[in-house]
Amino acid sequence: MAERKKYIEVQVPFLNENLRILGTPQELHNKTISLDLTRKLHGKGLTLKLRIFNQKETLYGIPNSLTLATSYIRRMMRKRTNYVEDSFMARCADIRATFKPHLITRKKVSRVVRKNLRNTCKEFITEYAKEKTFVELAEEILSGTFQKTLLPKLKKVYPLSFCDIRVFETKELQKIDMEKAIALPEPEIEDIQEIEPEEEIESEKEEEVKKE
Repeated sequence: MAERKKYIEVQVPFLNENLRILGTPQELHNKTISLDLTRKLHGKGLTLKLRIFNQKETLYGIPNSLTLATSYIRRMMRKRTNYVEDSFMARCADIRATFKPHLITRKKVSRVVRKNLRNTCKEFITEYAKEKTFVELAEEILSGTFQKTLLPKLKKVYPLSFCDIRVFETKELQKIDMEKAIALPEPEIEDIQEIEPEEEIESEKEEEVKKE
């Protein structure tokens, strides 16, 4: 007889909150849920994808990726400016992760300046990431600490009007130290209401969660 589905509590230390998701512990293990944190971050269009792990009959949601909305980046763009993008993989203290920084200059700049910005950004992130675990970096990106550390380094090359990480993700989340990820203290964010996931997870509204 199939196990009856019910709302199960999923602990999310990363957000310092719990979610209630419809399913069974076996069914939810290794599944992902996406949360739109735009309103919680005061208008910053950010989507957080969590992967669920079943640890000793307790479910935990661990960050798998952070993605800035394209619409949010477009709002940051101004006329007579340039943007600089990049995509590369860097080694964190525990696993490898993909970084996709997005920079916007205050005025139009030459190709040489854009190249220097891209190289400086990559060099800093590659060295900085070595000292941090994936979850620690995700927390710093969510809180803005990472961007505030990166910006002064780039300003030495050319003044920027915008500096952020458009995408931060990994395909090696199963390799992390789960005990450290669960114990990591995180910033307070309001509780999310009880939700019922569906097949694909691409939430457009805050507090909507769908099952992948």
